[in-house]
This record gives sequence, C-alpha cells and structure tokens, in this order.
Amino acid sequence: MTAQALDADTVAALVADATAAPSLHNAQPWAFRFRSADGLLLLYADLSRTLPRTDPDTRGLHMGCGAALFNLRVAAAAAGLTPVVRLLPDRANPQLLAEVDLCAARPPDTALAQLHPAVRRRHSSRHPYREEDIPAGLKDRLCESARAEGAQLIFPAAWHMRSLLELVRDAEGREALDAGVRGETARWARTEPRGVPGVSDGIPAEAFGPAQRGTGSLVRDFAAGRAVPGRAWAVFEKNPHIALLGTAHDKQTDWLRAGQALERVLLVATTRGLVASVTSQPLEWPELRWVARDPVSAMAHVQMVLRLGYGPEGHPSPRRPVAELLDIV
Repeated sequence: MTAQALDADTVAALVADATAAPSLHNAQPWAFRFRSADGLLLLYADLSRTLPRTDPDTRGLHMGCGAALFNLRVAAAAAGLTPVVRLLPDRANPQLLAEVDLCAARPPDTALAQLHPAVRRRHSSRHPYREEDIPAGLKDRLCESARAEGAQLIFPAAWHMRSLLELVRDAEGREALDAGVRGETARWARTEPRGVPGVSDGIPAEAFGPAQRGTGSLVRDFAAGRAVPGRAWAVFEKNPHIALLGTAHDKQTDWLRAGQALERVLLVATTRGLVASVTSQPLEWPELRWVARDPVSAMAHVQMVLRLGYGPEGHPSPRRPVAELLDIV
C-alpha cells in the first residue's frame, strides 16, 4: 500500500483498531494526528484523561498508549503496511509519545498481521477461571512475546504468588482509606447499566465480573463497596496463574515498551484460547511496587501483574468515537 492509498477511511480504521487496547480504568488517554503529506501518524498523550491519584507519574497512561501503539502496528501489518516507530521523537513536546511512519518501503510483518483477529476479541475477563494448567510451551511463547518488545514476563513461584495476593489485599485496604482514590475509581468504574447516552469510556458494571465469595484474588473489584444491582457472586480459582511483566529500567520509553509488550502478550494469549485480566493495584503504591518484584529474577521494575487462564470471555467496555481522537492534516 502506498502513501496515496492512505486515505481518511484507511487511517480511521487503523486508529479504531489501535484504540481497542486496554488502558487504566479504560480512560483511553490517547489522541492521534495523521500528516497526509508524509504518511506520519502521531500518537499523543491526552493529559485531560490522567488519573492523578491512581497514576500520579503517568506510568499507567504511557502503558495504555503503548498498548494502543502495538495494536496500531498489528492493524497496519494486516493492511499490508510496515510501520516504522520512533518513541518520544521530540524532547520539546513530551505529550508526543510516538511517530509512526506508515509508508515505509519494507515487507509487512506477518507475525504481527496474524494477531489482528485477536485485537477486537481481547477483553479483560474478571470471571473465575478453570483450575486448569497452562502448558509450559504456551508460557514460553508468552515470555518470548514480551521479550520481542523489550520487556520480560515471568511466572512467579508459589511463595511469590502468595506474597502478591497479600500485596493486593494491602493495596485494597489502602484504597478503602483513601477518599481521593475511591472517588477516582467511582468516576471511571460506573455501576449504572451500560448504554447510558454519551458514555464512551470507563468500565461499565457488566465488565466488573461477579463479586468474589471467599478469600482474596488478583481480580480488582471496581465496585469498591458500591452496590451493583443484579451482580452475581462467585468462587474464584484457588491457584490462579499469575505473571509479572517488567523492564530493566523505569523511564517513559520503558513504560511505552512495556505497554506494547503487554498487548502483544494479551493478543497471543487470546489467539491461544486464554483469557486474562490485569491489575495494577499493588503497583500504584511505591512501597508495594518495590516488594512486588521477584528477587530471584533480573526484572528490576514490575510494570503490570497479569492473571491468565481458561474461562469465559470478558464483557467489552465502550470506546470513544474515532472522530474524537483523530485529526487529519
């Protein structure tokens, strides 16, 4: 596909796939500008959609935008394009997170293109999963997917998994005592039915999953003590499959790479029949985030905690219209 073929509809379709990515509280903190003269698609951080109490350093915002960037690469490859990405191309404009050349004269990445059907199928599943092992070969494939994007994925030992569960409970207790964090969650995680006119972001009640009966798990309860009419209760798996995604360093470029790695792992998992949910709760408190790392691994900075397994697919969350996100010049 040439630069002349990149009309408005083509670019809009690429951006629509990009924005199917996960983001913290489904805030969708991204914006795009396409420069038709040179075939460059620019990805910006939308700072009006930050979560100052939950994500004060915007690490989660950068990861969400990184995930959207990976989806964009997948969609472009499926369209026969080979995007060339430059992260943080302008130091004078920190909101410009990436510059994507959609008209590079290279063969498309077939491995990325094969992930395209999973872009719209991937949804966070906050339901109980089956007590079923994930094959070692598939775990290796997921770890390879993270490495391909400059990150690391590890499956912690049982003792570390128990420690992570304790950290989640600790984070939940801290959140319960912090009115600012609770208010931020209530703003984005809505207990009213989905389909409210004008609502195209946040997490609808249908995507919360059932309330948990019994001991704690790694599934974040977005109800946060609020009543959700008609919400069911369920017992979650006793031995969840947990993975840690992390990087050697902890700068903006690392967060963007971690976001791309996260989405690659999630899309590969989806193509292999797995479902997943993620939690950043123990990583939102600096003192807990440090403890979350695996002391026997080379992972210096944990960027996300993943729960993987076999079970029901998650409920989709709304997406903002592309017309609100894309500017073509």
